[in-house]
Amino acid sequence: MMTTVTGLFDNYDDARRAVDALEEAGVASSDISIISNNETVDNGNLAAEGAGTGAGIGAVAGGAGGLLAGLGLVAIPGVGPVVAAGWLAATLAGAAAGAAVGGAAGGIIGALTDSGVPEQEAEFYAESLRRGGTVVIARVNESHVDIATSILQRSNVVDPVARRRLYEDEGWTRFDEAAPPYSAEERQRLRDRYRQV
Repeated sequence: MMTTVTGLFDNYDDARRAVDALEEAGVASSDISIISNNETVDNGNLAAEGAGTGAGIGAVAGGAGGLLAGLGLVAIPGVGPVVAAGWLAATLAGAAAGAAVGGAAGGIIGALTDSGVPEQEAEFYAESLRRGGTVVIARVNESHVDIATSILQRSNVVDPVARRRLYEDEGWTRFDEAAPPYSAEERQRLRDRYRQV
């Protein structure tokens, strides 16, 4: 039986190191996904900027191997353009294509819950993406849950309970895919603020 292990990162490089460590620990690339709304993706290039609303997956050039060699662009309603790789990227691309023709099948929340993330956590991760975060999701055998969790913890993962509390203190209650995406400057300002807390 597979279990989903998820981590939120403010810094794409931390998330990338977590993906590399998961692969080195034997988690198959096909069982890892990464979604990032962070402009520093792809060696400092603004890879996610300019992806159109409703855009599907498109290759992002990069020198990484494994899972990260397959980074692509996708636009998520309420989040904006992101880079994504792994099994969840195809689900997101399908949801984005559905949204473009007026029939999204659950959007980002549906994609996350279908992958095994509880709905309340999916709302949090979707909002975190909207605010400029990077999410790593791994499907692992139950015997590897502790190893995968430990890898994420060593990789500077965000404490989801404390971060959710910050969002709620600001008046946040749930992810709203009809809300306008934050600009690159707003996302950077939020990441800087959260790093200081």
